[in-house]
Amino acid sequence: MSEEIKIDINELGEKVVTVIKTIFDPEIPVDIYELGLIYDVFVNEDYAVKVLMTLTTPNCPVAESLPLEVENKIKSIPLVTDAEVEITFDPPWTQELMSEEAKLELGML
Repeated sequence: MSEEIKIDINELGEKVVTVIKTIFDPEIPVDIYELGLIYDVFVNEDYAVKVLMTLTTPNCPVAESLPLEVENKIKSIPLVTDAEVEITFDPPWTQELMSEEAKLELGML
């Protein structure tokens, strides 16, 4: 009987969030997680990850490259079998979605 490496899906989800926090918006010195661009992270039992995210505006200059960067960084996590990023503008991003940390960093508090 072969032993499979098992990992808690929540633990893998936390690793995904940690990786996402290394990706910064090129125009704002805050990571995209604290900025509120990540709406949800799903990890299924096959360790495939799906991220629901938005952009600050629909015509954001990194609309093409940022989702790809998120996908590639998630795929680089050991045990992740696949990664998909879905972009949505519903609800649209607002500054209210930013974390306290991001608001503090940008002098909004």
